Amino acid sequence: MTLPERSQSYWIASTPETSYEALDGDLAVDIAVLGGGIVGVTAAYLLKQHGLRVALVEARRIVTGVTGHTTAKLTSLHGLKYSQIVSQFDRERARLYADANEGAIRFVAAVVQEQGIDCDLHRMPAFTYTREAGELDRIHAEVEAAREAGLEASFVTETTLPYEVAGAVRVENQAIFHPRKYLLGLARLVDGDGSRVFEHTTARDVREGRPCVVTTDHGRIRADHVIVATHYPFLDRGLYFARLEPMRSYALGIRVAEPPPQGMFISTGEDFQSVRPHPENGGWLVIVGGVQHMTGRSSVPTMQHYRAVEAFAREAFTVESIDYRWSTQDNRTIDGIPYVGTYTPASPHLFTATGFDGWGMSNGTAAAMILADLILKRHNRWAAAYDPARVGQLTKVGQVLRYGASNVDHLVRDRISQAAPLEVSDLAPGEGRVGKVGGETLAVSRAADGALHAVAPACAHQGCLVTWNEAEQSWDCPCHGSRYAADGTLLHGPATKGLERRPLVE
Repeated sequence: MTLPERSQSYWIASTPETSYEALDGDLAVDIAVLGGGIVGVTAAYLLKQHGLRVALVEARRIVTGVTGHTTAKLTSLHGLKYSQIVSQFDRERARLYADANEGAIRFVAAVVQEQGIDCDLHRMPAFTYTREAGELDRIHAEVEAAREAGLEASFVTETTLPYEVAGAVRVENQAIFHPRKYLLGLARLVDGDGSRVFEHTTARDVREGRPCVVTTDHGRIRADHVIVATHYPFLDRGLYFARLEPMRSYALGIRVAEPPPQGMFISTGEDFQSVRPHPENGGWLVIVGGVQHMTGRSSVPTMQHYRAVEAFAREAFTVESIDYRWSTQDNRTIDGIPYVGTYTPASPHLFTATGFDGWGMSNGTAAAMILADLILKRHNRWAAAYDPARVGQLTKVGQVLRYGASNVDHLVRDRISQAAPLEVSDLAPGEGRVGKVGGETLAVSRAADGALHAVAPACAHQGCLVTWNEAEQSWDCPCHGSRYAADGTLLHGPATKGLERRPLVE
């Protein structure tokens, strides 16, 4: 089995790097949007279209975070989501969820046409399938729930996959697209005429008021309203850290000998398989994904997850080459519906959107539409269903407590288990471990060229000890999903700063 040496998303590899400047000093605007992914860029575009001055702020480069590592399915069919919503809430909530996601697909298609954005948008059906006869009752229940929610759903036993399925939900008129081509096109429309896109500018804090004040590492931004679109909300308000589970999954970009499946496919179950084609240079790339685990809590070395996806790909297709490998991070809410709205009930000028559970292309677009309407004081029929303060969460108190207890367990147990001495000379290239070095607990890794990196092992968010991610060569927090490069550079929040570097002599 041969995998690419380094992790790189196809979406990022196939598009040019952006070069927006960092913020330089203080600034006053109408709206500050923190986070340059699909929610942030779309919300900034919508609000500028209504004549507001917008500052879009990204800590690294726009559309290189979670949105740059998606599988980019623009669909309203999200596994077995509708039967889940009906069982936990009611049919009306399922109808609102379906309508929001269908509205998002229509919005993207309309913007692509109106603005002339070339982003490989193609309409095709989406499928949730099973290969197990014992799962068919769940498939039939999802067909019924999706139909009642207003989707054009049907039960089928035939697909264009190269293997048989026992049955599948099929929903018509969904879409694939290139998310970076699309969002870079929107960002160009945001920047200018009183609005700005800032990169390499990290938001540290937000003081809500009239105006709100965003403190960054390059100055302060005053704004009437602030949207926190950082995937995982970085402000420790509203108990989001107790209501979100960060999950990682894996993807390969492969080329196959046979005609690629024409549709978007995901299997049932936690150990899902995901398949979708993407047009490229007159041919097709097939994006195959799967495996899911909580961030920082893999029970095996993370390269084994890539190998599991590869094994599935080679079993299913005649693989000619594996050109890309990448992983992504998704937040799962306690009731399966994203949190979109005011950050807390007491913060009328501060907004957020998070918890898309792997379906951020449609849900993230819908979230931006909701937030724009809330800021513009316009009625949005979807807003109540996505409200972070919705009453339905009260039935999930037990789940919140279990998740919190699990994080406390990591805080205590990891400090005990990592108290053992670490022999730095034993580290192989690409390996990282946490342990005692000269009386101090350090997170130490060895790069492919043999260079050593040592950093403080406590996550800068709430102090959980990080764990080594072999596949991405990163330190990942098992509590709330913050991620750091081997040298401690921050890759992913909710932390707002990196791990402190420590001197180390071998």
